[in-house]
Amino acid sequence: MAQHPRAASVPAGTPTTITQGSKSPGGIGESTLRPDGTLKVTGEFAYSSDMWHEDMLWGHTLRSTVAHAEITSIDIGEALATPGVYAVLTYDDLPAETKNYGLEIQDTPVLAHGKVRHHGEPVALVAADHPETARRAAAKIRIAYTDLPVITDEASATAPDAVLVHEGRTDHHIGHVPHPNIVHRQPVVRGDADAAAARADVIVTGDYVFGMQDQAFLGPESGLAVPSEDGGVELYVATQWLHSDLRQIAPVLGLPEDKVRMTLSGVGGAFGGREDLSMQIHACLLALRTGKPVKMVYNRFESFFGHVHRHPAKLHYEHGATKDGKLTHMKCRIVLDGGAYASASPAVVGNASSLAVGPYAVEDVDIEAIALYSNNPPCGAMRGFGAVQACFAYEAQMDKLAAALDMDPVELRQLNAMEQGTLLPTGQRVDSPAPVAELLRRVKARPLPPEQQWLSADAEGSSVDVRALPGGLSNTTHGEGVVRGVGYAVGLKNVGFSEGFDDYSTARVRMEVINGEPVATVHTAMAEVGQGGVTVHAQIARTELGVSQVTIHPADTQVGSAGSTSASRQTYVTGGAVKNSCEAVRERVLEIGRRRLGTYHPAWATAELLLEGGKVVTDGGEVLASIADVLQDEAVDIEQEWRHRPTEAFDLRTGQGNGHVQYSFAAHRAVVEVDTELGLVKVIELACAQDVGKALNPLSVQGQIQGGTTQGLGVAVMEEILVDPKTAKVRNPSFTDYLIPTILDTPTIPVDVLELADDHAPYGLRGIGEAPTLSSTPAVLAAIRNATGLELNKTPVRPEHITGT
Repeated sequence: MAQHPRAASVPAGTPTTITQGSKSPGGIGESTLRPDGTLKVTGEFAYSSDMWHEDMLWGHTLRSTVAHAEITSIDIGEALATPGVYAVLTYDDLPAETKNYGLEIQDTPVLAHGKVRHHGEPVALVAADHPETARRAAAKIRIAYTDLPVITDEASATAPDAVLVHEGRTDHHIGHVPHPNIVHRQPVVRGDADAAAARADVIVTGDYVFGMQDQAFLGPESGLAVPSEDGGVELYVATQWLHSDLRQIAPVLGLPEDKVRMTLSGVGGAFGGREDLSMQIHACLLALRTGKPVKMVYNRFESFFGHVHRHPAKLHYEHGATKDGKLTHMKCRIVLDGGAYASASPAVVGNASSLAVGPYAVEDVDIEAIALYSNNPPCGAMRGFGAVQACFAYEAQMDKLAAALDMDPVELRQLNAMEQGTLLPTGQRVDSPAPVAELLRRVKARPLPPEQQWLSADAEGSSVDVRALPGGLSNTTHGEGVVRGVGYAVGLKNVGFSEGFDDYSTARVRMEVINGEPVATVHTAMAEVGQGGVTVHAQIARTELGVSQVTIHPADTQVGSAGSTSASRQTYVTGGAVKNSCEAVRERVLEIGRRRLGTYHPAWATAELLLEGGKVVTDGGEVLASIADVLQDEAVDIEQEWRHRPTEAFDLRTGQGNGHVQYSFAAHRAVVEVDTELGLVKVIELACAQDVGKALNPLSVQGQIQGGTTQGLGVAVMEEILVDPKTAKVRNPSFTDYLIPTILDTPTIPVDVLELADDHAPYGLRGIGEAPTLSSTPAVLAAIRNATGLELNKTPVRPEHITGT
């Protein structure tokens, strides 16, 4: 952190007037720069894949080549005999009684035993003195498989004679699901949807398919495990939740948690894909077996198998309305494919069902959401977490309903928009601002970009810039057959962990004097994955403690849990914890000041005191002392937990319950140009309006909104993991075949930020990271529909969907 000049010192207790200029800059509300920003853009930032130890070995994972099969034999002899190989491990080498792990349901084996349940499941591990040696040795392991029938969809999963993906389930969801191949089921029922349907003047239905999206983070899974002298292990890893990892790792290693010491390494993106374990246990096992540090780094191909993906979904919706556009009812059924292991599927089901109606006021609803076990790749957390799939469907329905009523689609949405005080289908009342109609008004009121931007005039006449056309530099058109379309969408997303989860965070804050200056140190276990928490924590400390110098301690498990960097929760929850601990430190500093200097001025006993600009000041601006003179050689160090308001589980029959702590809202307008002859799409603009409660760092807020919008764009027009429906094998595990938006694909993304405070949240803030991912996808689809007149009920939209070829 940059140092700021210290104000001229004055004798302790001498009152002066503080000026605005002497207050510490870089507090909340300012666009302070990321401390790691320059290092990242210059390539000097150390990611987890950059870690190194002098005598380290390299680990490699051998994965299954089939999706569902019995393992009849494993021969490691040739691999173990390879020069340079130090260890080859299989299931039989696991050291503890616990051999499975999982976020909620411990159904995922560390290494496959008896059978494999999905393509790419880990079967064996190799440690060698060179990564290529480890890879070649793993290729020498001989595994004999006997194929089993594959479960790939709802029909095959729930057939009366269906093969069970997991036999003998004992988890707490099994008692209320209609079939063992259903992970979890959550209905939400309110009012009488059938009776309300009878009152509807117009009813529209739709079937929608949402493809499997990958988080596509650029930094692959990686980490370094170092054995300790006490028999434990030090693990340096890129993850989203250090303490959740610890809870799962230690039992499998047969170690107490205090002997597994974890430190966060540089994280190259996450978006939910690092919430589950990948190489953590494997690296530790190899390090403990060999007695040497072991580094593991996945290549891009392996990364596609090494983490969960976004749940693909099939959704059936029905909406009814009166002739003036007022919604009468909504029915829907959402089927999410969770793949071979549970991961976060139960929570995704809870989100999909409870948010299935979207940001609309509807009294009569009948909702059901389920997640399947299948032999497809495991699916779990990804930005938007169940709400993305639902938003795609209900926003398509709103456009369909508007067309049936001959109404403007934005006006229909505004007519039915929820607001503060609205009762949700779960029975929970929205108790903070819900500016849905205003967000839609703002994106609609924005001027449209000019037509035919690919044309430019020069001295010789008009010229065409093909980069601005569908197809881009492939030069497929000069404007022939190109049609413009405009579409709108708005979404509803919860913030924080829900359904009664004890969602807390911990922060340790230390204040001391170093070289005559007060310095604050903030220590949390928050995983910085790019969201900007390290910046915000320093801003909070400057605001609450009045210092300019703030040190952010590396995140590790030597401090209490900060929870996961997911669910748009970290600024709210860990930011709340930092604020809470800073307030406690401030009070302790003031207590010290009263004890040491209280006789110098009566204000020590009577005034409301603040810390500003490195000074203790009254609320009237009088300086009573410098913080350095108050603390002298004494340090204040406080660690405290902080919790938001409690939530409660949804009723398993009706879905009623105050399940969420906060809601966030974003709206988009997409402008596209479509080559209707070739089926190519160019997104020209993707404008967003979002309520953020309070922008603690406006620059970071804008970046989060634009990033989330871009991920929504990706799944709209290009991103999908393709799985063979007959073999359940992944067909495109590379960035050659799995496409993500580049700078040439990403349009202008104007951002309109509202700041309507949520009085229940620290500083009135609202979690922001996920909401723009919801509505950007259906907005793009709506714009393509507007341009082509096609229904387009599947993501991503491919050229053949437009051309019909």
